[in-house]
Amino acid sequence: MKNDQGYDHSKIEKKWQTTWAKNKFKNWQAKDFSSKKPMFVLDMFPYPSGDGLHVGHVEGYTASDILSRYFRAQGYNVIHPMGWDAFGLPAENYAIKNKVNPAISTKKNIEHFKKQMQMMGLSYDWTREINTTDPNYYKWTQWIFLELYKHGLAYEAEMPVNWCPKCKTVLADEEVKENCCDRCGALVEHKNIRQWMLRITAYADRLLNDLPLLNWPEKIKIMQTNWIGRSEGAELDFKVENTELAIKVFTTRIDTIYGATYLVLSPEHPIINQIVSAEYKRAVLIYQDKARAKSDMERQGNTASKTGVFTGAYAINPSNKKLIPIWVADYILMSYGTGAVMGVPAHDERDWQFAKQFNLPIVQVISKDGQSEEPLKNPLTASGVLINSGIFNNLSTDIAQEKIRTYLAGKKVVHYKLRDWVFARQRYWGEPIPLVKCPICGVQPLSIKDLPLKLPKVKHYEPTGTGESPLAKIDSWVNTTCPKCGGPAKRETNTMPQWAGSCWYYLRYLDPKNNKQLVNPKIEKYWLANKKSENFGVHLYIGGVEHAVLHLLYSRFWHKFLFDLGLVTNKEPFYKLINQGMILGSGHEKMSKSKGNVVNPDEVVQKYGADALRIYEMFMGPLQDSKPWSTDGVIGITRFLDKVWQVAENIEKPKKKGDTIEKEEKNKLDKLREETIKKVTNDIEDYRFNTAISTLMIYTNALLEHEYLDKSYLVILIKLLNPFAPHITEEIWQRFLKKKKSLELEPWPKWDDKKIIQKVAIIAVQINGKFRGNLEAKMGVNQEEVLTLAQNSEILSKYLEGQNIKRIIYIQDKLLNLVI
Repeated sequence: MKNDQGYDHSKIEKKWQTTWAKNKFKNWQAKDFSSKKPMFVLDMFPYPSGDGLHVGHVEGYTASDILSRYFRAQGYNVIHPMGWDAFGLPAENYAIKNKVNPAISTKKNIEHFKKQMQMMGLSYDWTREINTTDPNYYKWTQWIFLELYKHGLAYEAEMPVNWCPKCKTVLADEEVKENCCDRCGALVEHKNIRQWMLRITAYADRLLNDLPLLNWPEKIKIMQTNWIGRSEGAELDFKVENTELAIKVFTTRIDTIYGATYLVLSPEHPIINQIVSAEYKRAVLIYQDKARAKSDMERQGNTASKTGVFTGAYAINPSNKKLIPIWVADYILMSYGTGAVMGVPAHDERDWQFAKQFNLPIVQVISKDGQSEEPLKNPLTASGVLINSGIFNNLSTDIAQEKIRTYLAGKKVVHYKLRDWVFARQRYWGEPIPLVKCPICGVQPLSIKDLPLKLPKVKHYEPTGTGESPLAKIDSWVNTTCPKCGGPAKRETNTMPQWAGSCWYYLRYLDPKNNKQLVNPKIEKYWLANKKSENFGVHLYIGGVEHAVLHLLYSRFWHKFLFDLGLVTNKEPFYKLINQGMILGSGHEKMSKSKGNVVNPDEVVQKYGADALRIYEMFMGPLQDSKPWSTDGVIGITRFLDKVWQVAENIEKPKKKGDTIEKEEKNKLDKLREETIKKVTNDIEDYRFNTAISTLMIYTNALLEHEYLDKSYLVILIKLLNPFAPHITEEIWQRFLKKKKSLELEPWPKWDDKKIIQKVAIIAVQINGKFRGNLEAKMGVNQEEVLTLAQNSEILSKYLEGQNIKRIIYIQDKLLNLVI
């Protein structure tokens, strides 16, 4: 599409993309051990789906590209790499749907993604490209797993798991949304299956305690804190009436035990079958079946309506020996604490809701001032003073905690909501787990010389549906020899989850071709712990908020393990995190194929150009906010680029004698230029790309008001615009400004504060103490000059004409007070 001013975006963008490719993208390549300050700008790498890039990808990738180009111009040694998270369910499901081997479809999808990225002018260092399905890459994923295994952090256990009947594989809790598979939407089933697990719980405290080190959005830190769910409290036994049985209860508020009016058990609690009465047994069994159909996330949802069923049994409250009913409720998880909770409705929100639902007693045992506040309108969850608590009345809750725990012989314990990571998938398209099962020696790890254990090439890769991986059917691959005794053995046939390859990929970018080490320690230290760098680790990580728990938590866990092995220098992988907002369809709805509101970036680029798309997505609103797509907005950006082109054409026009702008206008333009440099610079560093673009628009409009301008004004515009629109700016740089060296090698402009500082003084004038008007004068004007200005002023002269000035009080550049 060629506009009226002669700017042909398709021709110009293709020209520069071809030029950059012929140059092997040299200007974008990071240099190990450069004397410059290192800067690691990282995108969350995509899984290469068949649909290609969407406009949401473009938003995050454009933002990181703007920053990479900016920091290069500021003199940093920028590493800005890209790769492919290509193993796992998304790629395999696409292959099954299209009846093509996942190795073939993934390769094709990667080629399409890469072509789109280059079409957008994204300045990646392609010499560092990685692919999680490359055996030279997953060799080291397997090696990390073996190190976890050797250190007791990988183990096999029979676990209750989420089973997707459609994907035919186990899902982590985080992959289940409202009891449905997050990938295919199928209703999840719950089974007990023997699984490989990673002991992430061993790092729970460190994952929690190191969060303050991170410059992350607070909401992401809170999500991780809640997911880890560390709780300090006490365990104590509640005896079951008329039995020798006792129920171990975990509570964080033992100070409220006198207000416990019921016990509530998880539906999976093993004691239920021993205590349930014949009258309530059928109702309890039905309730347990319903609970099995729900995910932990669904059961933990903060809904006002609670469900539950009475067991017919009673427990004895150890504090006051009162009988309290034992209920079963699905908001209690067997995986947290002991699977049993004392219900204190007066002082807990969920217990309050449950008690109201089933008309259970509510006994207040804490008040703000030690006086009863019955009846409560809402649960009192804050600290206070104990009441209705026997010998502990009038104690503060803090003091009562320890005294009551000691009195009741409770055990001090810490529990976490975080569960160990289910690390096996019953699928073909994943990293093989490098373990062998020998009937004599048991489970044996492969040695590093046997890595990578490659995924075999197969004709049939569809899931079996039996709980076994498709690899289990390939006898020639499964049957092997034991690394220890040399006897016959079988390989582990489950594969790793998609998250395995993405846990450590940022490290491989540093040293992608190293066949002997995961990463050269000197290279790792240069990029991630360089003393010249302001921050540790990956300096800036940009990606979607949907990875707040899964990927980020898993990566932090693996990184801390590698830190313990001495392979990385820092405790944390990612120093600063930015979550870009979602690009919504029309009507502020999430884009989806079913709604027909998906915007294809290829079509936008073809019609309006990559530069227009890049600028529009940054101009829509703050980077972190969600915002709706508008094609009219893209058209508006093309008009802006037309104006930029017009400024360049005006510069090229031949000038006649006298074709200059007046000095006063030039001074104003100079001031605006310096203000523009300062504002755009500060906005980029604060990720306010939308306001930076607004500032460039104002500057462009000002330049268009003057047909004859010095080239220096255009130079600044093009340098500032380059990170946002690399194609048009490079073309103007060489075509109109006649520069031979690439614009990408130019330093970032610096502003002159002297030209920004206000040079005109606004002086208030008072006559006999009354304000009569303002005077404009040059800064530093003396008393005699300012008096002359006042006497000649149209506004002030009428007050001074024929008057005798008795006294003059002058505060330089601020106030003139005349007494007449």
